[in-house]
Amino acid sequence: MSTTDTSKANPKKDLIVVKNLVKYFPVRSGLLQRVVAWVQAVDDISFTIREGETLGLVGESGCGKTTIGRTMLRLVEPTSGSVMFGEVDVFKLRAKHMKAMRRNMQIIFQDPYASLDPRMPIGESVMEGLNVHGIGTHRERVETMMEILKKVGLEDYHARRYPHEFSGGQRQRIGIARALALRPKFIVCDEPVSALDVSIQSQVLNILKDLQREFGLT
Repeated sequence: MSTTDTSKANPKKDLIVVKNLVKYFPVRSGLLQRVVAWVQAVDDISFTIREGETLGLVGESGCGKTTIGRTMLRLVEPTSGSVMFGEVDVFKLRAKHMKAMRRNMQIIFQDPYASLDPRMPIGESVMEGLNVHGIGTHRERVETMMEILKKVGLEDYHARRYPHEFSGGQRQRIGIARALALRPKFIVCDEPVSALDVSIQSQVLNILKDLQREFGLT
């Protein structure tokens, strides 16, 4: 009788490979706003994330964790280094191709209220990415939005409400729904529970774990 090690037979592929990532921010001074110094927010960071894995960055406040996540997604441009998504170098993509790449790479922000448009019903916020990328008909987008809201523990009628009508925990669920709407492969979670009450944090973390298993997220 023989057994097969399935982890070796079907090894997970590298999804994200970060090499020598550097991000410096200029310090400007004077009437002409000349650069007088540089803040080394991220300095020569490298790591690899395999498909379906969870990688946590640990460090004191201000050490560059958020900057790493935002730079990986090119929400801020890198100083140097590379981020490979599969076989694609994210930093070398032109604007048109980067837009398409964003379907695969999303972020859940630390402050859910600041990341939501206060003038937009949350159903429209969740559908915003679908509209931008022209995915499906309007009816299909509405159906996708309703499905995602239910998966994060919200109801259909919540779609017509505005961000200020929700609690902090509910707003973070909306943020998660927005990130999931495009069915991405990779999500950056920028301390998604740090602004929430301790009693709510475990609920949001459990939602994230369940969704990772269901959608195979990295």
